[in-house]
Amino acid sequence: MQQLEALAQEAAALARGELAFSALPLTPNEQEVARQLQICNACRYCEGFCAVFPAMTRRLEFGKADIHYLANLCHNCGACYHACQYAPPHEFAVNVPQSMAQVRAQTYADYAWPSAFGALYKRNGLTVALALAGGLALFLVLAVMMQGSLLHAPLAGNFYAIFPHNLLVSMFLPIFSFVVLALALGVRQFWKNVTTQGVANQNTGQISSSAAAEASADVIKLKYLGGGHGEGCNNEDDAWTLWRKRAHHATFYGFMLCFASTSVATIYHYFFKLQAPYALTSLPVLLGTVGGIGLLIGPAGLLWLNLRRDPNTADLTQKPMDLGFIALLFLTSLTGLALMIWRDTSFLALLLAVHLGVVMALFVTLPYGKFAHGIFRSAALLKWAIEKRLPTNLKLGGD
Repeated sequence: MQQLEALAQEAAALARGELAFSALPLTPNEQEVARQLQICNACRYCEGFCAVFPAMTRRLEFGKADIHYLANLCHNCGACYHACQYAPPHEFAVNVPQSMAQVRAQTYADYAWPSAFGALYKRNGLTVALALAGGLALFLVLAVMMQGSLLHAPLAGNFYAIFPHNLLVSMFLPIFSFVVLALALGVRQFWKNVTTQGVANQNTGQISSSAAAEASADVIKLKYLGGGHGEGCNNEDDAWTLWRKRAHHATFYGFMLCFASTSVATIYHYFFKLQAPYALTSLPVLLGTVGGIGLLIGPAGLLWLNLRRDPNTADLTQKPMDLGFIALLFLTSLTGLALMIWRDTSFLALLLAVHLGVVMALFVTLPYGKFAHGIFRSAALLKWAIEKRLPTNLKLGGD
C-alpha cells in the first residue's frame, strides 16, 4: 500500500511538472522488462516477428520512456514466447508478452488524466461495468415511470417523445467531452515522454506525412495481430490463429460504424433539419445496423478468445478490465439493435432507457478501461514509423 501511495505521489508530482520523468525510478515490472530485453538484444532470434524487436535493437539500454513505448508497441500475439529458447522453465525466464502486458496496464494508470483517476483502471472490472450499466438503466427507467406508464401506445419510433433532444444532448455532451479531453491529455503526455525522454540527441516527435500514413495503415489493418509469421496469433497454445485479428477487426469497425451513424444523424439534425426517427433504409440506420452487428460478433469472439487465452502469455490482473469492456460493447450493441427492431412497439420507452443507460456506462468508463490501449498503441505505432526512418547508425539510448 505504501509503495502504491508513493507511486501515486510521484505521478502527481510529474503531472505538476515538479519531477522530471527521467528521474523516476523503474518499477519492478519495468525492471523485469529491461532485464528481459537485454537478453533479447543479445539473442535477436525474434527480430523479424513484429515492430517491438527491431525497435529494441536500436537501443543499448532501456529507460522508463523506452519501456513504456515498447510495451505499448507490443500486440501480445504470443509468437516470441513460443519461439523463445529462454522462456520458462529456463532459468532466464524470458516471457516478453506477459511482462509487456503488465507494464502496459501500468502505463494506462500512469498517464491517466486526472492523475488521481489512474486507480480506476484496477477497479474497472466486469462487476463494476455491469453494476454501473444496470444502475444507470434503472435510473432512466424510473425517470420514465415518473412521467407516466413504462408501456405506452406505439410512438412510431419517436424516442424524442420519451427523452427530448436537448435533454439527451445535456446528458451526453459533457460526458463525451470529458472522455475526449481525458484521452487526449493522457496520450499527449505519453507522446511527450516517449519522444523526448527515451531518445538520445534526437526528437522523434516530428511527424512526416509518410510516417503518419504508414502508422494509420498499420492501425487500420491491425498489422501486428498477424503474428510473427503473418498467420495469426498464438492464443491458447502454439498453434496459429487469425480469429483474434478478425474479432478485433469486427469490434473496431463495428464501433467506428456506430460512431459514424451517430455523426451522420447529428449532421441530419443540425444541418438538414431532419429529425429522428429515420427510415430503416436511411444512412444513419444502415450504418448503425451494420456496426451493431459487428459489435455483437467482435466482442463475442474476443470474450471466447479471452477465456481460452494461455495464462502464461497474459496479465491475469487485467482480465476483469478486459471482460468489463467487452461486456459493455456487447450490451451496447444488443440493446441498440433491440431498440431498432422494436421501436414501433409499446416497449420503446423501456428499451430506450436501458440502451441509454448502457451507452452512458460505456462512455463513463472509456478513459479508464481497455479502450485506452487502442489510443496508446496507435501512438506507439506512429513513433515506430518515425523512428525507423532515422539514420540506421543512430544510437538510441535510455533516459
